[in-house]
Amino acid sequence: MMDIAWSEKDKAFQQEVRQFFAEALTDDIRRAAKGMTSVYADHEASMHWQEKLVAKGWAAPHWPVEYGGCDWSIAQHYIFARERAIAGAPPLSPMGIQMCAPAIIAFGSEEQKNFFLPRMLSGEHFWCQGYSEPGAGSDLASLKMSAVSDGDHYICNGSKIWTTHADEANWCFCLVRTAKEDRPQKGITFLLIDMSTPGIVVKPIVSLTGEHIQNQIFFDDVRVPKANVIGEEGKGWTVAKYLLEFERGGAAYAPLMHERLNDIRELAKTIPGDNSPRLIEDPIFAAKLASVEIETATLEMYERQAMSAISAGGSPGMSASVMKILGTELQQHVTELAIDAAAYAGLPFQPQAGAPGGKVLYPYNPDEFVGPTEAALAPLRYFNERAGSIYAGSNEIQRNILAKAALGL
Repeated sequence: MMDIAWSEKDKAFQQEVRQFFAEALTDDIRRAAKGMTSVYADHEASMHWQEKLVAKGWAAPHWPVEYGGCDWSIAQHYIFARERAIAGAPPLSPMGIQMCAPAIIAFGSEEQKNFFLPRMLSGEHFWCQGYSEPGAGSDLASLKMSAVSDGDHYICNGSKIWTTHADEANWCFCLVRTAKEDRPQKGITFLLIDMSTPGIVVKPIVSLTGEHIQNQIFFDDVRVPKANVIGEEGKGWTVAKYLLEFERGGAAYAPLMHERLNDIRELAKTIPGDNSPRLIEDPIFAAKLASVEIETATLEMYERQAMSAISAGGSPGMSASVMKILGTELQQHVTELAIDAAAYAGLPFQPQAGAPGGKVLYPYNPDEFVGPTEAALAPLRYFNERAGSIYAGSNEIQRNILAKAALGL
């Protein structure tokens, strides 16, 4: 029988984390986290929170200790994630610390680690991801952005699209094609590009809600030092797959979903139901809520197992695809439940009620919206989470990966 109770050491750590959050979180940072409508918090609030975590030594707990990580047990990693969600602290931008850093640690030279990791941790370098192209999304191996050798540099030409925070970032980790081989996965190189390099143009992609989070990047004869290659030239696909494991399964979904479900339960106590004075007393809604809570608890146990492998120095492996499928589809179920709980109060589309992870390019008063805050946020999160099963490799692609790797099909 497995004992999942926290030890006395874990309980002491839990109290330390709670005290730190209580003292370090400002109202502005909490408000930015509470109003999140996607996986990204407000940029300014997120960077302010990163400063506080760096000062505490907790900004990158999953990194090796010699580079600024924490020597935590799997239980401590999960306690931190759970308490962060309970306290209402925002996540940090995952592009650098959570995604690019593991690739540099695994495949980079000592010189690259010593240069990039401290600047990534401090926030001096803020990163974006140059993977998708107009003709290469889930079929990423079909990418065409070229990097032609020219002495100690590459000359890069092409375009990347759907690049989150490219307008904020000063560095980009990119997949480029340095050779044409018999298989599309060959000849791809993992390259780090300074966004201030001449020849780079960033153009905004503004959503229907007026939010500017994503961008298209154009590279026109951009000179990039070959010293910025991570791993070997032509073998970037191996680095990219490793990084994607951390993008898909490097963080826990369940802690935040527990808190979202608590918010939904509270909202349902104030909204009239079809068959009862309050929606929370409606047996149909109660059954839906219970079902999602059970699914979340199940995912939580799986995430603990996967995080155990990561904390031991490994990568998420195939569990990354499992967590990506289960986590994103369960997030969608949670947003559907929130729409039910919001009822008529969730009908208006009110982006001013949230705190998106980027600029909103039209005027509005954030204090003016109809209904409870959670009800106003419900449709915003519902629409955003429709993308969850597509980004980082669609869930159909993840199922193909599992069919091949786990089942041998």
